[in-house]
Amino acid sequence: MKDISGKLEYKGTEYKVVFNLNVIEKIQEEYGSIEKWGEVTSSGEGNAKAIKFGFWAMINEGIEITNEDTGENVKPLTLSQVGRILTDIGLENATELLHKTVVDSTKSEEKNA
Repeated sequence: MKDISGKLEYKGTEYKVVFNLNVIEKIQEEYGSIEKWGEVTSSGEGNAKAIKFGFWAMINEGIEITNEDTGENVKPLTLSQVGRILTDIGLENATELLHKTVVDSTKSEEKNA
């Protein structure tokens, strides 16, 4: 897994969106597996609850990492706050960022032969 993060801007605040082992664990606890979560986030219009949960975990992981790196003490977001952010930026744009971050994070690195 690569250390890849996306960025999301909302009302002048930039949020780091991270997909890593901590996020995978939270998603597995909630949905049973990454595969099941992926199915509900990418099928048809996408499951709003699953998309919101994934972003909640990814944004809050980004906040925790930033807090550790900078010594700041930014509070994690609630699911409702994440829902408002996603509504503002648009669910389609949010879903695209979510999938891109997940795919980029899990791509296997090419090895030079």
